[in-house]
Amino acid sequence: MLEMLKKFFDFCSRKNQKKLYGAVVLGVLDALFAAMKIPAAFFAISAVLRGKIESQDFVLVMGFMLASTIGKMVVNRFSNMLQTEAGYDTCALKRTEIGEHLRYIPMGYFNDTSLGQITSVTTNTLEQMSDIATRAIMMVLQGSITTVVIAIGMFVFDVRIGLISLAGIFVFMLVNMVTTRRVARVADEKIESDRDMVGVILEYIQGIAEIRNYNMIKNNASRLERSIARKERADIAAEIAAIPAVGVQMLVTKLAGVVIAGASLYFYFDGTMELEYLITMLMCSFMVFEALDSAGIYTALLKIIGKGVDQANDILTIEQMDVNGETIHPENHDIHLEHVSFAYENRKIIDDVTLDIKEKTTTAIVGPSGGGKTTLTSLIARFWDVRQGKITLGGRDVREYSFDSLMENFSFVFQKVYLFEDTIANNIRFGRPEASMEEVIAAAKKACCHDFIQALPDGYETVVGEGGATLSGGEKQRIAIARAIMKDAPIIILDEATANVDPENEKELTEAIANLTKEKTIIMIAHRLKTVRNADQILVIDKGRIVQKGKHKELMNEDGIYRNFVSGRQKAVSWKIA
Repeated sequence: MLEMLKKFFDFCSRKNQKKLYGAVVLGVLDALFAAMKIPAAFFAISAVLRGKIESQDFVLVMGFMLASTIGKMVVNRFSNMLQTEAGYDTCALKRTEIGEHLRYIPMGYFNDTSLGQITSVTTNTLEQMSDIATRAIMMVLQGSITTVVIAIGMFVFDVRIGLISLAGIFVFMLVNMVTTRRVARVADEKIESDRDMVGVILEYIQGIAEIRNYNMIKNNASRLERSIARKERADIAAEIAAIPAVGVQMLVTKLAGVVIAGASLYFYFDGTMELEYLITMLMCSFMVFEALDSAGIYTALLKIIGKGVDQANDILTIEQMDVNGETIHPENHDIHLEHVSFAYENRKIIDDVTLDIKEKTTTAIVGPSGGGKTTLTSLIARFWDVRQGKITLGGRDVREYSFDSLMENFSFVFQKVYLFEDTIANNIRFGRPEASMEEVIAAAKKACCHDFIQALPDGYETVVGEGGATLSGGEKQRIAIARAIMKDAPIIILDEATANVDPENEKELTEAIANLTKEKTIIMIAHRLKTVRNADQILVIDKGRIVQKGKHKELMNEDGIYRNFVSGRQKAVSWKIA
């Protein structure tokens, strides 16, 4: 139990640790105020047994009772506020910390890790912790402190009864250890099933169009139902593990109270305990373990809370790239790759590539699917770090740049565009939040999307759905280009930006890209001949290597992948339906 408590306290920020420590101190005061009922009862019983209640007895008893009642009210008020603030603030800060941490993790992590894991931790796990963790931990601490304080108070009245109460606490702790171990056996499955269910639900929602298209609703629904059923079984197993153990804990406290009452009666009839002490101890037998019962219920949650802390910490311990370099503003934007190799796990993707890309030139990259085209551009932009060799921008190794200053040099337009659930204006000014509306409109006009934006119900203030779901593919592409124009970076990376655009949008999109790429260094991955033939250099990538390099005419005179690529495209264009 102490290990779990320490783990959670370490999980909190220093500011919130102070709040929790303050709540613990107030918990001690709460216990002392609760213990004041014992002397109040003792003095009242003594006065009654004397047969005469004097004014000083009344004042003394009422003083203790008022101090106990008012003190507990005030202390609980401030204690609850500190607990609540610490709980919600801790989880809010952890979400922000995880978000910041993920910014500088190699992109390969996201290819290898379920989106459900991150989503589950940042939503379900941290939400449960903000609502439950702090309260559970403080209830355990406060219940334990209150019981110990009352037990110590019983020592003042009778050492023998005090020892019995401490023995009851000791037995309770032994049973509690068993409870924690029982819950630990099912905690992993409970958390894993929750994470799996979130991942399956996300996949189902994101792929619903394809699922319907291929009439796979029943198959995918079955997988979703299995995941939900697994979560249900895990939750029930956790309850089944915890409830009997908590029941045994409560049985121990009740039996300990019976033993205290029985021992007090024995000592009274034995002549070693006065009647007022007997009655007081009988009352204490009901009070001493009351708070411990509440604490025992919440101890079953500590292991699950500990697992939640571990999951959040696991994300925060993923090794980041070294991004704390210099703030560099290169004199030119020449890019040089020198004997660059990169492997993902045990699979080599880029193999000993040496390459020069001069500033304000266009480099087209073509080649078979899976050959390493996207990975090469990702290495240039330092989404990953090279395993061997080096990449320089303006004569400086990209690893010498701070990540933020490196990113100032790049804009990206991908085949799959992501727009945020916000206004179109804010999506365009995403890289420059301070941009004026006039600048937003100017960028939109260059990207050939001003007219269709104006035709929307709320114009630039139209809120697009998550991922841009309410817009067509071509419209999303042009807004992404407007966003890149707004950033005005000197290097543009286009990853198959026009691959899936319909003919109606192709003209506008081509014009938008032309406006984006004026006087820029362009690196494009392309499958369309018209976007390749005018490039200053064409790279043919296959199995992680540059197998051909040159201009269109040069490569057409060579027997190889490029000429086959062009011939295949020309044949496809000439196809007609008879």
